[in-house]
Amino acid sequence: MNELRRTKIVVTLGPAIDEPEMLRRIILAGADVFRANFSHGSLEMHEKRISMVRAISREIGKSTAILVDLQGPKIRIARFKNKKIFLQDNQDFILDTDLGEEEGTDKTVSLDYKELPRDVHSGDTLLLDDGRIVLQVKNIVGNQIHCKVMVGGELSNNKGINRLGGGLSAAALTNKDRTDIKDAVRLEADYVAISFPRNAQDVKEARRLLLEAGGHANIIAKIERAEAITNIEEIIRAADAVMVARGDLGVELGDAELPGVQKHIIRLARSLNKPVITATQMLETMTYSPIPTRAEVSDVANAVLDGTDAVMLSQETAVGKYPDKAVAAMDRICLGAERNPIAKTPRSRIDFQFNYVDEAIAMATMYTANHLDIKAIIALTESGTTPLWMSRVRSSIPIFGLSRHEATQRRMALYRGVYPIPFDATHIDRRVLNKSATEELQKRGILKKGDWVIITKGDLIGVHGKTNSMKIFTVE
Repeated sequence: MNELRRTKIVVTLGPAIDEPEMLRRIILAGADVFRANFSHGSLEMHEKRISMVRAISREIGKSTAILVDLQGPKIRIARFKNKKIFLQDNQDFILDTDLGEEEGTDKTVSLDYKELPRDVHSGDTLLLDDGRIVLQVKNIVGNQIHCKVMVGGELSNNKGINRLGGGLSAAALTNKDRTDIKDAVRLEADYVAISFPRNAQDVKEARRLLLEAGGHANIIAKIERAEAITNIEEIIRAADAVMVARGDLGVELGDAELPGVQKHIIRLARSLNKPVITATQMLETMTYSPIPTRAEVSDVANAVLDGTDAVMLSQETAVGKYPDKAVAAMDRICLGAERNPIAKTPRSRIDFQFNYVDEAIAMATMYTANHLDIKAIIALTESGTTPLWMSRVRSSIPIFGLSRHEATQRRMALYRGVYPIPFDATHIDRRVLNKSATEELQKRGILKKGDWVIITKGDLIGVHGKTNSMKIFTVE
């Protein structure tokens, strides 16, 4: 059996991979999940890209998931008369919500977010353009925020604003997001990512809107606000998965705090049985370079060693010069990290209390597999929940999620160490079901005669949540 990468790769769609041949190379290079960033582009463009991903994935025979990433509140400056300016250290600069949106100068600029004058106070630090420009608030006069430039530099149109320490009151879901949720349902997205949630209520509101629209996608909470860290456990419990969105989060927390917070989120998400994606600037130099820096390689590898389910590429694949090379590099780095004993050392949950029979079966399976010469785990699954629970335990043993539902197969594409395979167990005689399942893997070159495997299933085949047995046997 060829070496299987356990950590999944999320690829952002964009102009760089709009050609079918490039998209095909991206999938063959190892892409598992495709992100449609609704902050940019038209609905028609997203629909075309998603359709092409699904068509080529089916042609290749690989289950890939679609992640619709909602824009969230736009907390940005407006635009300058000359498109950009240069701010000098110690100069005065005014953020003015009453100014025309195209009237910015080197003295003042308008804002998309009109509530900012009521959210900030004298002495606050505002960070523009991912922290490249630093302003200190001197005072607020009506709808004007008078600032002193602490760190200057070039500033162009529509750059983002963060308040150091967080605390901006903008709601997580905008009117655009509410419309986009309906479009995500129509496009049959597998995951919908909520930007800037502050608490569990934001996630629950998104789920309510999703269900009202008739959708069944899983919800990803993007952790990018400082206050989200205060409420991190409740947010993770309310969501189906989380994303460590290190851009805005790093700006609001400060870069020195980010690595420790990232590790904490990954550890907590895994303990709460939720997949976690690590994102932002992972291989950013590959936007214009065919090889990553050593620092980027270490960054990706450390996320893998920490147990992240997936690592994400953003502009590297959306607009980069080398999108297929970026995916291939990510694949190579993940595989290298996974060979390290740290990534393979089992961590059984001996002290955990299980709430469900299928959860107990999943944990018993992983404990047994990690202490016996098991070549593969086969989970016959309706919803993908049992393979998800299995994937929360560190292991080098592949977990094959066999399901008749295409939506379940796509959803499992995000889970660490889980490999979805189409398989309909409902029409197979139970007396030969184990044999049929192993033959499916033998046909794919995954198993051979004499291999030991574990299979999990329920007495009631085709019913959600009924996994209640595991069996160890030898492949014939």
